[in-house]
Amino acid sequence: MTGCGRIGAAGRFDHILIVPRQGARLAGSPGGQLGGDAMNVGSGTKAAGEGGAGARDRKVPSHEVTYARLRDMILYGHLAPGQPVTIQGLIQDLGAGMTPVREAIRRLTAEGALLPQGNRRVAVPPMTLSMLEQVAFARLTIEPKLAELAAAHVTPALLAGLEAADEEVNRAIGTGNIPAYLAANHAFHFALYEASDAPVLVDLVRSLWLRAGPSLRAVIGRYGRSAMPDRHSEALEAMRRGDAAALAQAVERDIQQGVDHVRQALSEVPG
Repeated sequence: MTGCGRIGAAGRFDHILIVPRQGARLAGSPGGQLGGDAMNVGSGTKAAGEGGAGARDRKVPSHEVTYARLRDMILYGHLAPGQPVTIQGLIQDLGAGMTPVREAIRRLTAEGALLPQGNRRVAVPPMTLSMLEQVAFARLTIEPKLAELAAAHVTPALLAGLEAADEEVNRAIGTGNIPAYLAANHAFHFALYEASDAPVLVDLVRSLWLRAGPSLRAVIGRYGRSAMPDRHSEALEAMRRGDAAALAQAVERDIQQGVDHVRQALSEVPG
């Protein structure tokens, strides 16, 4: 099933483009498909799906697997903002028991990625202009700083992994593959940020991406490839030169590009 992205009348995203993946129903939408739990890009750089087969092989606790899967469903826009889904539907989609699913919902609600809807339902919060400005301010403050901090820790192995991730980004943009773009873009940014040795800031940014991801997917579904932010080549060149300031600026421009597209889409909502 492929759903058409649109923006609701209250200045918020109500529905998003849903691209099918193999293996599981979309919660609350019989026949919709999810799948593709893991994507590896570059030298060991992993994107979505920490709950895939590899995670099980590493004996990750079941509640962490369930949390990671539900988080990625939100992050990559497989749950439409503002569209309630049932807890029972999530249990079936995630192949998990009631307890780990409820724990995952509790954690993601605390992170602002889900809202309780009553009657055993939850939803991804719709994006509004006010929320966008707050998320944008936080991202533009924290993420360039993480990039600047990471510059001192760039190794040949990390650079090679980031180059490979960027190749995946470029390939996805070239083919208009939205899920592949979102996964590779996430992999690129967080491989860089995790090199910053600033775990508190990285955790904050993870929460911000959960709020921003669904709306970015909606915008890409609306405007196509031109709405896929990518200033990675500038960031990579700055890393090769060892220029921390230029790296921070490239990341800032990359974030601003995406924010501008979302703001434009929200401003076009009538009334």
